[in-house]
This record gives sequence, C-alpha cells and structure tokens, in this order.
Amino acid sequence: KISLIYNITDESGLLKGYQELHSLFIEVQILLVCFRVFGVLLVFVDVSLVLMGLIFTDSSQMVSLKYGSISLAIAVFFLMDVFLRVYVEGKRQYFSDTLNSLDAVVIGVTLLVNIIYTFHGFQEFNNIPRLAVLFRSLRLIILIRIFHLAYQKRHLERLTRRMVSGNKRRYKRDGFDLDLTYVTDRIIAMSFPSSGKQSFYRNPIKEVVRFLDTKHQDHYMIYNLCSERGYDPRYFHHRVRRIMIDDHNVPSLSEMVEFTKEVDEWMAEDDQNIVVIHCKGGKGRTGTMVCACLIASEVFTTAEESLYYFGERRTDKTTSSKFQGVETPSQNRYVGYFAEVKNVYHWALPPSKILFVKCIVIHSIHGVGKGNGNDLKVQVIMRKEIVFFCSFSKNCRIYHDAETDKVIIQLINCPSLCDDVKVKFFSSSDLPRYYDNCPFFFWFNTSFIKNYRLYLPRNELDNPHKSKTWKIYRPEFAVEVYFDYN
Repeated sequence: KISLIYNITDESGLLKGYQELHSLFIEVQILLVCFRVFGVLLVFVDVSLVLMGLIFTDSSQMVSLKYGSISLAIAVFFLMDVFLRVYVEGKRQYFSDTLNSLDAVVIGVTLLVNIIYTFHGFQEFNNIPRLAVLFRSLRLIILIRIFHLAYQKRHLERLTRRMVSGNKRRYKRDGFDLDLTYVTDRIIAMSFPSSGKQSFYRNPIKEVVRFLDTKHQDHYMIYNLCSERGYDPRYFHHRVRRIMIDDHNVPSLSEMVEFTKEVDEWMAEDDQNIVVIHCKGGKGRTGTMVCACLIASEVFTTAEESLYYFGERRTDKTTSSKFQGVETPSQNRYVGYFAEVKNVYHWALPPSKILFVKCIVIHSIHGVGKGNGNDLKVQVIMRKEIVFFCSFSKNCRIYHDAETDKVIIQLINCPSLCDDVKVKFFSSSDLPRYYDNCPFFFWFNTSFIKNYRLYLPRNELDNPHKSKTWKIYRPEFAVEVYFDYN
C-alpha cells in the first residue's frame, strides 16, 4: 500500500499540481500510512509477547527486561501513531470515532503499564494480587487492535481517496463517501469510477453503481470524457456515452454542440432524468462540458457565470480555499466559444473559416530557455493529427529582437487551418514540462479569430498560467499569432 500511494501521486500528477502546503499534507498522510502498515506487524509481535508472558511467568515474577523493553518500544510507536493521526485529522475528527478514542486510551494505559513492568518490576505488587491481574488484563486489551484491522483498511481507503480528491466537494451522506458533486439537481460531476488498485484512491465503481441505482434508478446517463481509459458499460446497464478528450485538453466545438443537444433531449424525456459527467479528476474536462450544459439549458448566459458557479459547487471551502473549477485557459476559452455559439449562432456551429499562420511572436522571451528562441520547436495539430512542425533549422525562420525582447517565428509552408487547432511549443533547453508534456500550448478555433490576429497573454496560455512557472515566464510573457487567408 505504501508503494501504491507513491504511484498514486505520480500517476495522477497531484504532487506536481498541489501548492507547497498541500504537498506537505500529502507527505504527512503517506507517513501515516507507513506507520499504520508497520503497526499491523507490531500488533502481532506485542500480542505474542503478552502470551509468552502469561505462559512462562507467574504473578510474582518480573517480566524479563528484554521482552519488557521490546513491548515498551512497541507501545511508544503506537503512541506516536496516535499523535500523528490527531495532527493530520484534527482532534475533533479523530476523537469523534469511538474506536479511535478507545484505541488511544488503551495505548496510553498500556504504555504506562509497560513502563511499570520494565523499570519497577512486579515485585512491588506481590501483596496486591488483584492489581497484578488488572495490569495483565490491560496488556491483553491490545488484542482489540486485531479486530480493528478491517475497519482500519476501510479508513485508509477513505483517507487516501480524500487525499487524492483534495478539497473537491464530496457526497458524504446515506452511507456513501464519493468524489461526487451535484452541480444542479440534475447534473452530477464526479471523478473516474475505478476498479482494481485504482479504486483504492478513486471512486470505487461498485459504490458509484450502488449510489446511482439507489438515488436515480433507471434515470441516469453517464458521460465518460476520458480518452485514456474506460470501463465496462455493463456496470451501468449500458447507459454510458464516451467522448474522447485528452487530459488537460478541450473537446472540439462540434462535440460540445452535439453533447449539449443530446443531454437536452435526454433531460426532456423525463423530469427525473439526470446526467453524470466525469473525466479522471472530475474538474477540467468535466467542468468544460458541465458549463456548456449550464449555458445550453439557459441556467446561465455567459461563460464567466457558468465557470464561477461550477467552481463554487465543486469546491469544499471548509477543507481548503483552493479553487476546484475549470483551470486551463484553453478550457475556459472553449466555454466562451460555446456561449457565443448558443447566444449568437443559436446553437449552431459558426461558419468555418480557413486561415494560414504567417508568423508567431513570443514577447518577453528573456529567461525562457536560451532566451533567443533558437531552442524552440513548434507543433501544430488539427483533427488530432500533427499537420506542421518547425524548429530553428526546419520549416521556419527565427528572428530575435533583443531590444524589444521578443522572438519572431516565420512559418514556411504551414498548411491551411480550420476549426479547432492546437499549437504546442517544445524546447531543447531544460524548460519545465507540465500539462501535455510540453512547456506551453494553447487551443483556438479559427471561426473566432478576429482581424487575423490572436494575442494570448501569460494567463491565457496553458502551463504559464500556473503561478509556479512565473519564475520563468514574466508578467509580460505572451504569444501573438498573425494569420492570412487564401
């Protein structure tokens, strides 16, 4: 389980994405798991010592210093375990559990008894046989920890799931504890329903099935937005639709239109019908599509309103102030595109516009890689295929203007572009890579380009928008794209 926790943080990217304080919290949680797993072994050692003491000693004998010292060390370990759990969970949360309270009392008393056995011996109590029996009985109470193990396993799983979900609002009622939020009465956002090892730290798929069959039997439709993973739709009685969206990326505008129309039709069939939308973490891709639904159903008219509302509903502010809404600028941009589709084009796709990229200008290039653009590579993707690639010596000319601190990249023979386009930037220098395994990237739709120019400041570029990158990307950092038409 310890190695699994480390795999969790690597696999989900949590340690990379969390703030420093949250990362410290996760490290404390991992240390707690180490204590608990190792503690299981110590329980059996301690019980064995107690049984040996009962079999091979009588009430007038002193427990051997060797066995007593081992037992004392075990008792101290358990005391440290309790202190750590109280520190992580808080006094109120920890002692609200009866078994935790009983466990703490037993550990405290047995530690006291072990100190008496080890340093004072039993000889002082020869004339008080009842007290001697009491001491031995107290040492045997540690056996309750064995019966507590099943509970501890469930507790570890719940603790790890909460750690991974962070401060996303969870459903914790009626015997359920799921990373699941009612955005509205009829729209649910959740993280990926998992099985096997992944269910240790994400929503167990059987629990999600039980929840939906209990709360919304025969009235739910699930949308899986993950391109990277799926599950057997038979779990949910084949009421599963899948839209292939890459992690930290956007759906196509046509997918957003088709999706919202399908949801609208499903909702209109029955007033009890609901939709359940998820990706991996239930935030980025999920939030993008949920906001589209909110705009399509006219709960909100603007992208800003829908994005703010989703973030507020998905965030549990009693745990942390970290905003759990749609994060990446491109996802926010596409919610804005959809709002215009609904309000201006009346739920129809806008006229397609064919454009060519003339040049890309990167402002405030100093300190970004080599600082002159020679290390940069540009990749253009359309319909999930790479349609153009250039570097310093291939398919482009790069000019560095040191006086204005900008780089001009003139593309040579870039093909025509239309609809949804993704531009990725790579570097041969040691620039940090975050989302999409590249220093920075962005999505746009050609139909919304005005005056043949697209200007994206730092906070509208994917990856540089994150505060932890601002040591490299200064406030003036921006990408400007100039287009031409045929």
